[in-house]
Amino acid sequence: MSKKIHNKLVRDRIPEIIRAEGKEPLTRILDKEEYLDELIKKLHEELEEFKEALNVEELADIQEVILALADALNIKHSHLGKTLSEKALKRGAFKKRIYLESVE
Repeated sequence: MSKKIHNKLVRDRIPEIIRAEGKEPLTRILDKEEYLDELIKKLHEELEEFKEALNVEELADIQEVILALADALNIKHSHLGKTLSEKALKRGAFKKRIYLESVE
């Protein structure tokens, strides 16, 4: 059996799933700074996957990473939702599909 290198943040149950397949994962727990860095990398990874697939599963993965980032930064999910609502009220959302070409 050959060794496959991943070197990336994975979901919590991935080691368990790998063991169920009869393989042995080598893992470690990241410190807070590494965790934040890896979450940002994961957000980029999930965004690229979403751009390819444009489906609900990949969109859910992005949201999962955003919620994990909020947790890592000690931002309550309710505060994140409130901030989202406040910004939408103050500056609008993206529902009208407005594309700003220039300002004179």
